[in-house]
Amino acid sequence: MPFFTNDAVNRVNLHSGVRALAVGAGGVFFFAFLLRAGVSVPMTLLAEAAIVGGRFCVRPLLIWPARRFGVRPMLIVGTIGLAVEYPVLAEVQGVGPMLAVLCVVSAISDMVYWVAYNAYFAQIGDAEHRGSQIGVREALTAAIGIVAPLMGAAALITFGPRWAFGAVGIVQLLAVLPLIGAPNVAVAPEAPGAYRAARVAGALLAADGWFDASYVFIWQIALFVTLHQSFAAYGGAMALAGAVGAVCALVFGRHIDLGGGRRAVAATYGLATLIVVSRAASIGLPWLAVGANALGALLIPLLSPTLGTVTYNLAKASPCSFRFHMTTEGGWDVGCFFACLSAAAIVAAGGSLAIPILLALPAVAASAWILWRHYSGARVMLAA
Repeated sequence: MPFFTNDAVNRVNLHSGVRALAVGAGGVFFFAFLLRAGVSVPMTLLAEAAIVGGRFCVRPLLIWPARRFGVRPMLIVGTIGLAVEYPVLAEVQGVGPMLAVLCVVSAISDMVYWVAYNAYFAQIGDAEHRGSQIGVREALTAAIGIVAPLMGAAALITFGPRWAFGAVGIVQLLAVLPLIGAPNVAVAPEAPGAYRAARVAGALLAADGWFDASYVFIWQIALFVTLHQSFAAYGGAMALAGAVGAVCALVFGRHIDLGGGRRAVAATYGLATLIVVSRAASIGLPWLAVGANALGALLIPLLSPTLGTVTYNLAKASPCSFRFHMTTEGGWDVGCFFACLSAAAIVAAGGSLAIPILLALPAVAASAWILWRHYSGARVMLAA
């Protein structure tokens, strides 16, 4: 398997696996914990909008330290910042100062981490093996997702949020270890055309940000509410989803590398449409919601190689992958921000959570259209 010969990618994928343990045991409970802490559904959505809005506003500040130190140190700093989120989350008790602190900490750490992570992965990866390398990452993440939510639910119920989220923060810190000794990636002082090169990918990520808000964030809230705000039931539903999704990532990523990009787009976004509709129909019906959540686990291992192969390869071919991903992450923030605001307004007005979930469908159509144009029948196109 030639896609395993890239040591830098293997290190980042191992890093992603450790981080997946933290996300599965703690991150998936982010919205669930806020709801149990007394934050209403509309305020929870507004908090997420504040986080991504803050990311968007302060992201231009990243370019100076990136030029000075390179991408790998930024990735390490972002990883440490994500670890700080968890003990702060444990201290939230309704709408108050700690919720505001959580929004600030999350905005800064998420901003640093995701720009650095995506720029780094884009630069060190191999264009001809991109789908397979992403597939390895997603397969590892899905496998860890089988046990991590069960561990997180058990810790929250048995030891309480401070101990549970504190332990998750330590796991997140351990994700730094695989990055030690990995090569650095320099950021050029000037890179004419880098932001312009990301304009199409920025539009794609804006659609994806809207989709993720509906498909992931709003759905996690809806599932937790449907399961009567039970950590045990919610953790079990997430573990079942991990078991369902752990198989297909490697196969699908390799399929893209072999020239199945357009077939991947059709399969991925056709499945996305089916899942969105099934999730909206399951609101208030616990067993149906658990089944819709499990079905949804099939999508992310398909979506990540399909979307990531295009964006990472475009980034590597651009004048500067770091500036490229500053633009695409900004697009994601814009899409997610307006989706969260729309959902908060709908729920505050008495509307069902099914409505903002269904609002993912226009984003599905937009993403599929953009990706279809960028995949040829046999290879991934590297230019807009």
